[in-house]
Amino acid sequence: MKKAIPTILKVLVFFLGWAILAGIITIPSDDPAIWRFFAELMPFLVLVVFTVVFLLLEKKEIRIPIKENLVKGTVVGTITGAIWIAAAAGVLMASRQLIISDQETVPMLWLWILSALINVVMQELLIRGYMYQLLKKKFNLPAAVIFTTALFALLHGGAFEAGVIPVLNVITMYLFTTALYESEKTLLAPIMAHAVWNVVGALFLGGVSLASDYPHLLTLQPSANTLLSGGTYKIEASIVTFFLNVALMLIFLIKPRLFLRS
Repeated sequence: MKKAIPTILKVLVFFLGWAILAGIITIPSDDPAIWRFFAELMPFLVLVVFTVVFLLLEKKEIRIPIKENLVKGTVVGTITGAIWIAAAAGVLMASRQLIISDQETVPMLWLWILSALINVVMQELLIRGYMYQLLKKKFNLPAAVIFTTALFALLHGGAFEAGVIPVLNVITMYLFTTALYESEKTLLAPIMAHAVWNVVGALFLGGVSLASDYPHLLTLQPSANTLLSGGTYKIEASIVTFFLNVALMLIFLIKPRLFLRS
């Protein structure tokens, strides 16, 4: 218990310190694209500073694998993300659970995409960065996974208002990308998978929710079958996404074992 208390305190100070500072530092702008960019950038920069400081305090006992398997992890993550969103959206659109009902133009789309990418990197570094590595080293892998899964779900609190399936999708999405991370041994793998899902699913298809001010090129109309279509929340609230998340999680849980046997 004595060893656990310092670790828990470090996690609390890291997370709460980041959350407080990230909430205080804002840069106003009348342009929604520019405002959103800085709304994502400033918390990310604060997180980078916190991460560097806390890693230095650990005297190199804790490290975040980014450079390791850099190319392979990036490629596997990108391909996985593409398969993930293509399978989910493809099944729902092919079965006409989601139908394209409108199309819009998005001014400064490149900046919105950059903002969404920064948001993904921030989420992954926050959840699977210092805190995950610390808990994994000081306790064990299950402890790190359980704590960070709960935190990830709480950070996506809107899912609890949406219903049971959206909550299960958030949890299984995190477990799947954690299995991907542990399989590829680099943070870039889940970053790329998560980024493809968010950018394509939210900004292009309008079927994945980011912050409410994010625009989307297409408008998808869900069918009356909310279990399949996801209703108002579309792709991320569909049971199709749940089964896809579970399937991908199992693939990346089995993959390392197959590699070791070969």
